[in-house]
Amino acid sequence: MQSMNATVPTRLRTLLRGDPVAIAAQLDADPQSLPFFLAVTVLGSAVYASTLGWWRAPEQAAWAAIKFPLVMLLTAIGNAGLNGVLAQLLGTGLTFGRTCSAILLSFAIAATILAAFSPLILFLLLNVPTLGTSDSAYAVVLVSHVAAIALAGVVANYRLLRLIQHLCGSLGIARRTLLAWLAGNLLLGSQVAWVLRPFVGTPGAPVTFLRNDAVRGNFFEAIADSMRRLIVE
Repeated sequence: MQSMNATVPTRLRTLLRGDPVAIAAQLDADPQSLPFFLAVTVLGSAVYASTLGWWRAPEQAAWAAIKFPLVMLLTAIGNAGLNGVLAQLLGTGLTFGRTCSAILLSFAIAATILAAFSPLILFLLLNVPTLGTSDSAYAVVLVSHVAAIALAGVVANYRLLRLIQHLCGSLGIARRTLLAWLAGNLLLGSQVAWVLRPFVGTPGAPVTFLRNDAVRGNFFEAIADSMRRLIVE
């Protein structure tokens, strides 16, 4: 079992390995695990988000570094009650506290992966203007960011699945629970991100913290339009 005074490197190694037994032991023994996961989520997502708006303007990058961690935290907090109820209904036996810990752990893993992607995304942003018109370049940037976030989410949720399975003892229950959690997180998280846009910043539009039409349209419509432009052009 982890020491009550586990160091930051120890917590980080446990997080990156994703071993469900070690993580569960750390959650039980180390009262600083949750604050650590929270700090990793905020810091990692802010580092990655600083690349989101850099293609548009340095100021846009700064706004994104503030808003992207908010998306992750508001999604986790907004679905905390629902996910706790779903965990009970689906038979995991997880308490509300354990549910929050597990979900925050997955966000911390995703944020760490995204922070590691930052140099690659920055390299793309420095070269993407040569790919064609500004609309085409914007579509490439937007879809690339979505792909990076999706990949980080897949890895993080695989680790979360293993942790739920370890805690409840059933792969079937773990899968159903994860799917239920993902549905809520996807719907809320995507819409929170839509309201807090821009992150990348549309070419020709002024650099701003929030748009005047923040509540108009939805995330999925915007991604479908970007994919269509990439295919057509």
